[in-house]
Amino acid sequence: MTIVKPKLVTVFGGSGFIGRHVVRALTKRGYRVRVAVRRPDLAFHLQPLGGVGQIQAVQANLRDRASIDRAVAGCDHVINLVGLLFEAGKQKFNTVHEMGARAVAESARASGVPLTHMSAIGADAHSRSAYASTKGRAETAVREILPDAIIIRPSIVFGPEDSFFNKFAGMARISPFLPLIGGGRTKFQPVYVGDVAEVFARSVDGALKKGEVYELGGGEVLTFRQCLEEMLRVISRKRMFVSIPFWIAKIQGSILGRLPNPVMTRDQVLLLQRDNVVSNAAKEEGRTLEGLGIQPQTIEAILPSYLWRFRVHGQYSSQKPA
Repeated sequence: MTIVKPKLVTVFGGSGFIGRHVVRALTKRGYRVRVAVRRPDLAFHLQPLGGVGQIQAVQANLRDRASIDRAVAGCDHVINLVGLLFEAGKQKFNTVHEMGARAVAESARASGVPLTHMSAIGADAHSRSAYASTKGRAETAVREILPDAIIIRPSIVFGPEDSFFNKFAGMARISPFLPLIGGGRTKFQPVYVGDVAEVFARSVDGALKKGEVYELGGGEVLTFRQCLEEMLRVISRKRMFVSIPFWIAKIQGSILGRLPNPVMTRDQVLLLQRDNVVSNAAKEEGRTLEGLGIQPQTIEAILPSYLWRFRVHGQYSSQKPA
């Protein structure tokens, strides 16, 4: 009798917010997962997501090609989730997004294995935002090296460890007002992290079309203000909104961006000057969650499951706004 080993998937950035959900989706399918991270000793939290020996953390740094090749060797599929929200120390947008993506794609091509690359809605090589421009150049590099690579662009991703709703809920706990950058009119299409993870897992299944770019957004398009209003409703708090023009926000971002863990950076303000929603072309061509037959989870259903800790009296707080 021939014993067929399950696929081995190497996931770069698998210990992060989106990564841990991707790892869970893969292990549920029976895949073996090799998580490539800079600090394997800080990835033990992934072990309960799979069976004994199903998940292995290995050391890899996108600035070290040899470590990338070791992480890719012998695997059947590569997923690259590595990304930055802001620059810090040696972690620069250009180094991680563009050069790192190129190195992973070259390693996958050398090993003859398929690649699924995470980008972002708004990725544009010509953007004034360093985040968006390096994401755009990364896509170009990946497609040049591996034309069959699958690229996945999510909108703002929400879930238990997200850096959007958690951040503003934390601000609402200590501040009497919340900032509306540019008047809070920027449009988002928040997408649940579990739905994003499912799409990555399906790419390993072979259910996604090779060489395509998929755009992932939730079922609702909300303005920045509407997102904050929904967050406040969930945590049962009332806060005043203060509209901050983009030009003032850029100055504030330039100053705050110097902090170790900045609340806001100038680059993030630049990103807010463009809507972050799924394109009409992606909808028409079925390169979306709905096109893949996935019913998006709503923020109304998911936010209460993890934002309750920001209520005045926690989980058992009354629904009366504070």
